[in-house]
Amino acid sequence: MHLCRQILAAAILCATPCVAEPSRQEPDIDMLALMSGKCSTLRIAGRDFACRSVVYFHSQQGRANFSVALDDPNDDSHVISFSGENGQRSQDNLYELPVDRVLLSSRDRPKVDGLPVPAVEPSAGFCRQLGNFATAQLSSISCTATDRNGKKYELQFESDGSPMTVRRVKQAPLASEKRRARQIAQRDCRHKAAAAMVMPRDWTEYMLQCLEEEGQKPGTDQ
Repeated sequence: MHLCRQILAAAILCATPCVAEPSRQEPDIDMLALMSGKCSTLRIAGRDFACRSVVYFHSQQGRANFSVALDDPNDDSHVISFSGENGQRSQDNLYELPVDRVLLSSRDRPKVDGLPVPAVEPSAGFCRQLGNFATAQLSSISCTATDRNGKKYELQFESDGSPMTVRRVKQAPLASEKRRARQIAQRDCRHKAAAAMVMPRDWTEYMLQCLEEEGQKPGTDQ
């Protein structure tokens, strides 16, 4: 489970385009799938590795990652992700993802909340998955990408026949988040009014001013 959390954290940090302060991003992962099997090929810039786990992530904005935890005895934070947008299912059991970046995470990378922030390498390539998320059946995954410096990244993963572990993550609608924030502000303002012993005749004016200071517009449920 620690390994899955590590890969998930690495993917969340760059599920949307990375910025200077990734800790301020709101993760928008809406689906993930954990695959069981082995990597017959995992080559990073000419170096061969074995893998420990492969996870697929999809975001609400359409970006997807195939993230691989390397079996590196010298670095338990070594993760590579093939990342792209506009993945499509061209056949029932064929999913194709154009890759436009490779994310590289290691123990030497700067950390946010104790987790390495992946290095982003703009790249061109493709991932192809034989399998179906709806049925949780997987045959294989192949990814190839080349970065702007000519370094190549390759993955060939074969399933051991076990069903994928697929999880869909529900995100609260933005309207619900705004409503919750307004309700919290209203509650805080009522507490302040009570503590200040505001007279009933001045209650509405006080609440309007307090909500404005809290950055909230009074709603119909005030």
